[in-house]
Amino acid sequence: MRRVVLLTVVALFPAGLGAQGFRLTVENIMRGPDLVGTAPSNVRFSADGRYVHFRWRSPGVDTLDEDYRVPAAGGVPERLPRGAGDTIAMAVGPLSPDLARRLIVLEGDLYVVDRGGRKARLTETRDAESPLGWSLDGRTVYFRRDDNAWALDLGGGGLRQLTDIRRGPAPRKPEDPRGQKQVLRDQQAELFDFIRRQIALERMRADTDTVHSRKPFYLAERQSVQRLEVSPDARFVLLQVSERPRGDTVEGRQVVMPVWVTQSGYVETQQIRTKVGDAQPRQKAAIVEVETGKVTWIERDGGSEKREAEVSAVGISPNGRHALVRVTTTDYEDAWLVVVDLPSLAQREVAHLHDDAWLGGPLGLVAGWLKDGETVYYGSEETGYAHLYTVPASGGPPRALTGGDWEVLGAELSPDGRTFYLHTNEGDWGQVHFWALDVRSGEKTRLTSAEGRQDVVVSPDGRLLAVLHSTADHPPELYLQRNAPRAPMRQITESTTPEFRSFAWTKPEIVMIPARDGISVPARIYRPMGVPSNGAGVIFVHGAGYLQNVHRWWSSYYREYLFHHLLASRGYTVLDLDYRGSAGHGRAWRTAIYRHMGSKDLTDQVDAARWLVRELGLDSTRIGIYGGSYGGFITLMAMFTEPGVFAAGAALRPVTDWAHYNHPYTARILNEPQADSAAYRRSSPIYFAEGLRGRLLICHGMVDDNVHFHDTVRLVQRLIELGKENWEVAIYPVEPHGFRRNDSWTDEYRRILKLFDETIGSRPVAGAR
Repeated sequence: MRRVVLLTVVALFPAGLGAQGFRLTVENIMRGPDLVGTAPSNVRFSADGRYVHFRWRSPGVDTLDEDYRVPAAGGVPERLPRGAGDTIAMAVGPLSPDLARRLIVLEGDLYVVDRGGRKARLTETRDAESPLGWSLDGRTVYFRRDDNAWALDLGGGGLRQLTDIRRGPAPRKPEDPRGQKQVLRDQQAELFDFIRRQIALERMRADTDTVHSRKPFYLAERQSVQRLEVSPDARFVLLQVSERPRGDTVEGRQVVMPVWVTQSGYVETQQIRTKVGDAQPRQKAAIVEVETGKVTWIERDGGSEKREAEVSAVGISPNGRHALVRVTTTDYEDAWLVVVDLPSLAQREVAHLHDDAWLGGPLGLVAGWLKDGETVYYGSEETGYAHLYTVPASGGPPRALTGGDWEVLGAELSPDGRTFYLHTNEGDWGQVHFWALDVRSGEKTRLTSAEGRQDVVVSPDGRLLAVLHSTADHPPELYLQRNAPRAPMRQITESTTPEFRSFAWTKPEIVMIPARDGISVPARIYRPMGVPSNGAGVIFVHGAGYLQNVHRWWSSYYREYLFHHLLASRGYTVLDLDYRGSAGHGRAWRTAIYRHMGSKDLTDQVDAARWLVRELGLDSTRIGIYGGSYGGFITLMAMFTEPGVFAAGAALRPVTDWAHYNHPYTARILNEPQADSAAYRRSSPIYFAEGLRGRLLICHGMVDDNVHFHDTVRLVQRLIELGKENWEVAIYPVEPHGFRRNDSWTDEYRRILKLFDETIGSRPVAGAR
């Protein structure tokens, strides 16, 4: 009833004017958090479960994000003194086997905290430390310091270094002088103190290596420790090392980005990322035998001579009998979960994941151990949707814990190992709810019930849920709920400003657009609001490619959501599609763009434009399109390759040539440019610029470290050489990929609105609806 009343009131006011006088103008809606507010984030329970902590910017009170807490029993949020959050024990970090204590880090040092919140300090050093785990009897804790694993006996047994990982080259063995110019070596040592000290240091390191029974491991050049995990009995350490490519080669060269507006007054530069197809860091995993220091690398190939594979550490089983690693081919099409038995180091493949396009999806990297230490769990899209599976460590057929034409978006095992907590879109891909799955029986219970999206953190005792809940017309707020099916939620925060709440923002209607191949494509529609249709339509293309924007929760593109209200108040009809390649709709939808971006993801936009004409009576010559990043790329492809469909387009921070984007994202979809040049050529707008017919606006930040400004510069030169007209570029000297300044947002969207008003807007059309 409230929604009906608000919509009725809006119709009584002139276009762009809200019921309480809020004006829909570009300047107003591009104020970002100053209008919409800043939602709570980083939600955590205190270790004793008495408080829920979060970061927040209370409207009208804070100018920066601050640390807040609220009693778990409910109440008014309390702002903490700045920096106080770093000294409070939170419910994060490894739990002891009896679940009674937790190993945490506060201000760089280790503590043990019990269920009552009582803390015991374990270390006080200048070195940063991080917790790794506990022994099976709970008497010893393991932690990382200076790239090594350490054990600390809580009963007073002392500190023990478990690994001896060192930086720098391994000491050289004494060289045989025969056949060498020993006289020159002797001369160097006689003349130079620097050489004498160098020789002495090498001898000392060599002596150290022979005195200790544990053999040290020397990191090779360009190697770094990524991960350490200690077995509960402290006999083995699972080690992951990353090796970066040589930076002095063409294949390892990083892009240099100019920074134009600086304090010095000079143009400065930053080194950012490499391009797709360049040499990339490689992951390696090994088992370290603690007693001897012996390092055994887990060697696997890619299944053929043409494919390489890298190995990443997943974890050691709770009973200490096995390690789990993931082997992934560098073409992203195959992965294996491999169990390594301890101490024999025998290897066994327990799961093989394959995708003819590329492996991915919301559970793409989910894997781990159940509490029994003999069962592996993992995520897979083998049915076409992301679901959760288990398989015995000894091998055998997998067991599906979930299934259906919906996706598990996240999975977390409860501390006692009896329950998986799941975020899924079961029943409605436009919503996300929280479920409890009994590991043994497979029985699943939905815990949340409110419309929209729920992102949930469970209290340490499992009795309470902290929920970030949002709807299509309201940003996320913090709620508390009993851990019971569909229990009522108590709202804790209100982040929006009174000015924002004075306007009747809509929950966009979701419609299904028939595509040419018979598939129905989801879209959100914004119909003319309070005024007749002007006969023109605008299609918005979300960024990221693999992202969902047609749903019933608050959009990360909230400025665009507000802008669409402005367009609707001026008579435009706006569509916002979850085109092929978007998230939330399964594997086939995700991979529909393999080896050809700008194919089905583009024709979905074209089919939507034709639907607007056919079903809503809009003028086929007055359809516009806009979007940023991937949306900017699609806008360029639309303007260059679909003549006559779109009269105007605004491409914001667009990819113009995929050969210049980053490796992990692009190589998965298009392979590497040196191996699949055809995929890059047909997917890159710069090759189709001669097809430009309508009016084009390009906007780009000059310090964009994601889609580089270089992309737009190259396209501009191409358009100049082709003699193209009716295009313009707006540049933003201090803006990265996601704009930070409200005045930049305002300038950009003024230009977009002007583009549409001058090309497709202004005049109503009889029969449009």
